[in-house]
Amino acid sequence: MKATLKNKKSIFWFGILLLLFLIALNFITDELKYFGFDETDFGRYWDVKWWLIGHLAGGIAALILGPFQFWSEFRNKYLKLHRLFGKIYLIAILIASLSSVYMAWTHAIKIHWTWAVALQALGFAWLCTAFMAYRAIRKRKIQQHKEWMIRSYVVTFAFVAFRWLVDLPFVIELGNFVERAPTVGWVSWVIPLFITEIILQWNKK
Repeated sequence: MKATLKNKKSIFWFGILLLLFLIALNFITDELKYFGFDETDFGRYWDVKWWLIGHLAGGIAALILGPFQFWSEFRNKYLKLHRLFGKIYLIAILIASLSSVYMAWTHAIKIHWTWAVALQALGFAWLCTAFMAYRAIRKRKIQQHKEWMIRSYVVTFAFVAFRWLVDLPFVIELGNFVERAPTVGWVSWVIPLFITEIILQWNKK
């Protein structure tokens, strides 16, 4: 009976990870146009194209690698590969988050200071959650490492959530980009991270 429940739980979480992976891939296909380095595709981002590429490349790598890191069967069977993917994941976030901070105070600030602050906060949360996951594993605190990795991927997925939320019809009706983007930027990671924290702490003694 316990084995059956364990198998069902494994299948459920595998399904969740697969869904996240597919959603990430859908997001990634929309961003690949920038890697053609066509000025018309970059539009207003042309002046910060290399920073945008760094941000996108790091974010895409983190989105793709994340589900593999949480897949227990993969992790247990290919531990060395899991560790390699983990290092790449952390480096990718370092590059992507620092690129986003640069763009926040060079490009986004020209749009509006609230948009720059929202991006800065997201970049800071992204960098900090990844760093805490790294610090935990360096101290051999496996459970803490797992929890911080979950938080990190929730923040990583905020970019996908933002793209989906900001263009919803009822959100568009709330105002122009400057009026809605900063709020949507905060909502994309603060609320999911809050819900994640409740789930992580729910059964702890």
